[in-house]
Amino acid sequence: MLRLAALSAGLLAAAAPAAAAIVINYEAPGVQNSTATFDVVGVETFESRALGLNTLGFTTDFGTGGTIVATYTGGRIDNANVYGSAGGVGKHIVTFKNGMQPIDVTFTTTLPQGLNYFGYWLSALDANNRIDFFKGATLLGTITPATVSSALGACPGGLWCGNPTTPFLGQVAHEQFAFLNVYFTNGMTYDRIRFYQVGGGGYESDNHTVGYFLKQGGVVPEPATWAMLIAGFGLVGFAMRRRGQRRIASVSA
Repeated sequence: MLRLAALSAGLLAAAAPAAAAIVINYEAPGVQNSTATFDVVGVETFESRALGLNTLGFTTDFGTGGTIVATYTGGRIDNANVYGSAGGVGKHIVTFKNGMQPIDVTFTTTLPQGLNYFGYWLSALDANNRIDFFKGATLLGTITPATVSSALGACPGGLWCGNPTTPFLGQVAHEQFAFLNVYFTNGMTYDRIRFYQVGGGGYESDNHTVGYFLKQGGVVPEPATWAMLIAGFGLVGFAMRRRGQRRIASVSA
């Protein structure tokens, strides 16, 4: 797995607390949900959302009963197509560069430890997809297509290339489809994310999964692979001092 600390982390004194890091990995080909272990977790599938532009926004609790709540603004809700929707059915959310707002998601939670995990079904990856993670006004990191492509291999021909769902099996073979896990470690948490496009194409995603993880899941890539590729990735985390150890309160399902 890739552990990326701040660009300035190397300048910290040896005696300083360890910098927080963002760790990312991917589920096996075709797996469209996280295999991590959680204290608390919820999923937004967009099935109950109105089709079309998300002009008014919507609020979701991810099925957590109010433990985790988020407001989504921007983007568009589409029916399943060759580019999006987990399982090849139902709905997904997408944004484009021209004439459409980025998808902004702002989170609140009653969890005293905050949120340290976000995962999503990333489909039809193109060179203009971006996602930013924030804590307040601080940008924690940006995931670029290079992050995904370097880990999963070039298309066509790779195991993650092409739509893996039955209705559209093998189509869009020049783009990658994968469930991406993003773990915030050493006390780092987030409270806002933004999906956006910097050029042509669209950014489709589904099964937005949020929570507090206890054990990482995912199978790709192996740690040695990450070590070799670390210089080329576009994900940059900002240094944060380790927070004091807190007792994690369990929340009943």
